[in-house]
Amino acid sequence: MVVMTSKKRRSRSRRPGPPTGETRPVSTRSTRSHRRGHAKLEVRADGEFTEPPSTPRELFDALPPLPGLRTEIIDGSLIVSAVDTPEHGRMAMRLYRLLLEEIEKNDWDGFTGNVDVCIEGPRDPVEPDFVLAPADCPRWGERELLSSGLIMAAEVVSPGSVEQDRVAKPRIYAGGGVPMMLLIDLVASPPAVTVFSDPREGVYQAVGKVPMGTSLYLPHPIDLDVDTAVFLPQPV
Repeated sequence: MVVMTSKKRRSRSRRPGPPTGETRPVSTRSTRSHRRGHAKLEVRADGEFTEPPSTPRELFDALPPLPGLRTEIIDGSLIVSAVDTPEHGRMAMRLYRLLLEEIEKNDWDGFTGNVDVCIEGPRDPVEPDFVLAPADCPRWGERELLSSGLIMAAEVVSPGSVEQDRVAKPRIYAGGGVPMMLLIDLVASPPAVTVFSDPREGVYQAVGKVPMGTSLYLPHPIDLDVDTAVFLPQPV
């Protein structure tokens, strides 16, 4: 996982000193390079300089497509991580199948990854493991669903995402007005499933947690008891 932040220069007239230490390129385009989260100035066709990205959001927007990588902004840092394992994706698909009847009945959309969500307010992009949204969910731009228009976002906890999924994501989703968050935690001992709902003042007011394998109620507008046994590892 690569974590990058982008900061404004203190003075435009001050030339940066020579880079020290190892650099890790994020973009392979010849006109832009990133060193420790800073981008060089670009020269337009008319000879004028353009400013490099000065915020994580601007840096995110300037990135080319990164196949095989997930890119999010978490607490002011641009997080670039590898895509999930097949087992991780399987949990998202099981959740989709679990809710399929409700999705079809209500004409909702279910996304198992590969969709960006713009957090209303800071405009930070995140990529949940599963997103449930109405067909007319408002968007930020062309490719990001607006967080306050979702029905639910879900995360599947992996060893490398424990703190983000258990701590940061509930706070981020509540602050962005996501009505409900589901946390599928296979890393916990014992494994558990948690539903967060009723976001107010940036905090989910209602939290329901059950051991994996038992029934869990998903509140309105889903209004459904689900059997979390579907998330248990299947015997070989």
